[in-house]
Amino acid sequence: MYDLIGDVHGYATELKSLLTKLDYQEINGVWQHPERKVIFLGDFVDRGPEQVETVRIAQRMVESENALAVMGNHEFNAVAWATRDPENPDQHLRAHNEKNFKQHKEFLEQVGEGSDLHQSMVEWFKTLPIYLDLPDLRVVHACWHPEYLKNVDKYTDGKNRLLERAWNESSQEGSEVFNIVETLLKGLEIPLPEGKHFFDKEGNKRTDIRSQWWRSGELTYRDLAMVPGEEIHKIPHTPMEEHILPGYDEEKPVFVGHYWMTGEPAPLSDHIACLDYSVAGKHGGKLCAYRFDGEARLSKEKFVWVEGPKFLS
Repeated sequence: MYDLIGDVHGYATELKSLLTKLDYQEINGVWQHPERKVIFLGDFVDRGPEQVETVRIAQRMVESENALAVMGNHEFNAVAWATRDPENPDQHLRAHNEKNFKQHKEFLEQVGEGSDLHQSMVEWFKTLPIYLDLPDLRVVHACWHPEYLKNVDKYTDGKNRLLERAWNESSQEGSEVFNIVETLLKGLEIPLPEGKHFFDKEGNKRTDIRSQWWRSGELTYRDLAMVPGEEIHKIPHTPMEEHILPGYDEEKPVFVGHYWMTGEPAPLSDHIACLDYSVAGKHGGKLCAYRFDGEARLSKEKFVWVEGPKFLS
């Protein structure tokens, strides 16, 4: 069956340790297991010190059919950063401003911006599907949203990869495919009531909250908000309209990354698991996997992880 691995963010040493712990071996330059495959949940790049090696490990595994992978928002951003806007050739699909450069700087320096290696990795990122819907499980980087998943098909090919013609529109704020990709790869963002805001972990002012889309019932903005702890008091306890959340049909388990979880890994519900446990976190996180064997209900005992590096404050 499958071993699903969360956001690696350039921590190849931890990735190799986790693969070893999962009983994979590197044979002829490819990590592999005689009976199992990995599914990567995206976000191979940005932040960590070994981004080129991380991408190479994942790409070799996918191309040798020892792994599957979906696109993370950081791969999407990497493609958009490197792609010129066909309507404005002096611009790129992702603006080359200070904020975006700061987020992407480590990858650009390690890969060599504009190099053949950079271009080849960008081309590989474009081959990654937006989501996987397999017989026994589902995978998407940030949010399983049934309506958006239904509508994304007009912008993707038979392998759920963004069509070449869709890249331009998917970078245009307000377009249908932009909203779809933003939600599937970056999470369900919900506007706060007028006049309310908070600051994210990088100090940027935000008027939308990243939500815990997997929750249900009578909830408030504060109940759903994923914001820095010191900012939570700025989020009102105003009730949220229930129809805003996508809901989940629980037909089969779904795995996501993206959310920088902390603590001891465990499912979010019987059918939903997040595998991003902040390996790139400044105070030490985990690179996390889930050993899936076809079970209908997820179990805390199936999580496997290695500790990430701890940085001096």
